Amino acid sequence: MTELPPITNNPDIRFLGKLLGDVIRAYGGEKLFLRTEYIRAASVDRHRGVEGAGETDLGLDRLSLDETLDFVRGFMLFSMLANLAEDRQGVAAEAGADLESALKRLADEGIDHQAVMALLDRALVVPVLTAHPTEVRRKSMIDHRNRIAELMALKDRGLDATIEGDQVDEAILRQIALLWQTRVLRRERLYVTDEVETALSYLRDVFLPTLPALYQKWDRALGERTPSFLRPGSWIGGDRDGNPFVTADSLRAALAKASEAVLGHYLEAVNALGAELSISTDIADTDAEVRRLADASGDSAQSRADEPYRRALSGIYARLTATHQALTGKPAPRPSPLKGEAYPDPKAFRADLVAIAHGLAADGGGALSSGGALGRLIRAVETFGFHLATLDLRQNSAVHERVVAELLKVAGVEADYLALDEAARVSLLRAELSNARPLTSSFADYSEETTGELAIVRAAAEAHARYGAGCITNYIVSMAQSVSDLLEINLMLKEFGLYRPGPSPTAAIMAVPLFETIGDLEAAPRIMTDWLGLPEIAAIARARGHQEVMIGYSDSNKDGGYLTSTWSLSKASTALKPVFEQAGVAMQLFHGRGGAVGRGGGSSFAAIRAQPPGTVQGRIRITEQGEVIAGKYGTRESAATNLEAMASATLLASLEPDQLSSADTARFGAAMDTISGTAFKAYRDLVYGTEGFRTFFRQMTPIVEISGLKIGSRPASRKQSDAIEDLRAIPWVFSWAQARVMLPGWYGVGHAIAAFPDKALLADMAEGWPFFAASLANMEMVLAKSDMRIAERYATLVEDEALRDGVFGAIRSGWDKAHDGLLEITGQSRLLAKHPALDESIRLRLPYIEPLNLLQIELIKRRRAGETDERIGEGILLSINAIATALRNSG
Repeated sequence: MTELPPITNNPDIRFLGKLLGDVIRAYGGEKLFLRTEYIRAASVDRHRGVEGAGETDLGLDRLSLDETLDFVRGFMLFSMLANLAEDRQGVAAEAGADLESALKRLADEGIDHQAVMALLDRALVVPVLTAHPTEVRRKSMIDHRNRIAELMALKDRGLDATIEGDQVDEAILRQIALLWQTRVLRRERLYVTDEVETALSYLRDVFLPTLPALYQKWDRALGERTPSFLRPGSWIGGDRDGNPFVTADSLRAALAKASEAVLGHYLEAVNALGAELSISTDIADTDAEVRRLADASGDSAQSRADEPYRRALSGIYARLTATHQALTGKPAPRPSPLKGEAYPDPKAFRADLVAIAHGLAADGGGALSSGGALGRLIRAVETFGFHLATLDLRQNSAVHERVVAELLKVAGVEADYLALDEAARVSLLRAELSNARPLTSSFADYSEETTGELAIVRAAAEAHARYGAGCITNYIVSMAQSVSDLLEINLMLKEFGLYRPGPSPTAAIMAVPLFETIGDLEAAPRIMTDWLGLPEIAAIARARGHQEVMIGYSDSNKDGGYLTSTWSLSKASTALKPVFEQAGVAMQLFHGRGGAVGRGGGSSFAAIRAQPPGTVQGRIRITEQGEVIAGKYGTRESAATNLEAMASATLLASLEPDQLSSADTARFGAAMDTISGTAFKAYRDLVYGTEGFRTFFRQMTPIVEISGLKIGSRPASRKQSDAIEDLRAIPWVFSWAQARVMLPGWYGVGHAIAAFPDKALLADMAEGWPFFAASLANMEMVLAKSDMRIAERYATLVEDEALRDGVFGAIRSGWDKAHDGLLEITGQSRLLAKHPALDESIRLRLPYIEPLNLLQIELIKRRRAGETDERIGEGILLSINAIATALRNSG
């Protein structure tokens, strides 16, 4: 028998598991297969509750180091293939998360078609790809996985062979064999250029073909052309917060590579259209504008003399090749023999394509112009421009303060800007922003930091001139705590013409505050009131049409715990709404979410729908990070599903009537204030108030070992410190997930539920309030993925027995409270009783994760005891990779 997985209702998992077993036997040998199968079967029996299996010896101690490495790879590959199978079967898909279902729901609630189209006219939905390092798999592994997904899609269509003639099942087996023989771990750390290339592969290979096809689907559902409201964004190459490796050069490289990719796509599409549109004037009339384009093309080939569309497209192709040369500095992959003038902007290119479409629409009732390849290309140009994805800039406010202080000092304006209070800073900055005179001088010497920051802004100005204003629209200020933090951005932009003073000042790039900690979220309404209270800023925002505010899930969670973070974000969003209404400016929230629940993870569809009433208004941006990118956008099919879910949720959140009465809103909010306060105190007491907690954390979890994973270009901590405050949220969450504690996703909630006297009220909230229901659902998922028995084994890594017993005892007690409290207020007898698909998904993996955890613990003990065998370190890193793959949203 070669079937590896336990019994499951998913036929794809059984099929892929059997093939994986065949590969392990063929390439690893019979002995490895039999040992792997024994461990698997014993672990499955234990988790099924088979009598006597709880004491079963899994046989892990009989594995040699080489066998351990192979065993871990096998279990990791099974989890990877199970993830693929479940994604294909829609295990994680929510009912009604498509546009047609959303439109039907709105119609049933009395929302008419005109209201939907009016919203879409002003809507903007942007998934923003970031390089935050939680994707542990090499791109080579993901590529093989995606090829398997493509081959499985052929099986779905009943095909036995690929277009090249390979048998589909044999081709899948080959891909699994290649996975088995592909090195899992990176040998060198990632550089920014590597992260850019990885993101580019998703944007080029998935987003470019998927979004135009989605729009065609939406056009049919709406019965008219949908505005291009959904488009991709990126931080990769522009996010400098804590990453010294992001420079002006990396920014230029990211933008150039993106432009080269999108122009290459357009060139291929125009070339294909030229081959397709063989319309002859001997048979069909030709529109005057098409004839003009044909005559201006310079295409004098006699073979195309009667084919105006082909000649027109020859001219368009020639102009596009000139554009490629102008924007990338490189000749097009397939140069045109004709001379053409580069397009000044995407609008001019689109105008020529629209002229072709209008010509085709003139005859035959528009049969040739409705949709098709030309329609998809026009949509792509609207969506991606010449820049592919809008790239955000981001830096910490403390850096901007130092840069501006130096500029003002060197210019002789203010000797000690940092010593000024907030009012004085704002007054000085506003005065400087009203003056067109630059502060910088090419003859002055500046510090390396100031020179680097100015170079970034200069590169942004160059990019606007080269690719258009859509390439960079936002400058995000991390740790924004005052109006001056935002004005400093405008002052830097002014140096290179991106902020222009005058009677009607303009800002080509928007300063966006990022409110991250609990305190920052509470201060957000006051800061935005002051910001929009500045007449020149309000005028700029109204002219632009909106002002963005970014709210951070990760640091607020690390600062105050899961429940307080979630509630603070909701309250901040609600409190910001009247601020923007009073200023007459549309609010656009940017949600900085990670993959794990402790970093805002969970269902995007549910999260958007659970936003406070009136805070979405058709406009939302959301970060997509690490392993989430491959999970959501690894294939065109999964990308289409997830992008449509975002669009549908935005429509529903913007247009659905508020589900709560004012009385329920008040009493539910008061209850949340109470339980949030209790949860906050419990969390802070443990994490920041317990002596020795940082030592416990660093010894119990594999945080030190995780630093050996070469999964990102950014350091794990903001400073050279072991303080929890200085640790970035990603390794904080990732480490707890590896140890199966998942502490950032639940700790403190159980204390709050236990202490709250009116459990019936909490049950009403869980049943009738989307915000609370979504919060509990995410917490329930991480509770199901956590395991206190395994966590206790990790706790044995803590050297101080008293510290170990005290802190872990508090954690285990908190887990019990969270578990019991959640079941009580949701009316369930066990976790995920109301979510059978997710329950099956998690239960399938548990037998595969436990042996990995146990092996990881033993390898860590050996490594920390001083053993130097390189295979021990490799085994630890492989186990980290395998556990993360099995848990999915762990970082």
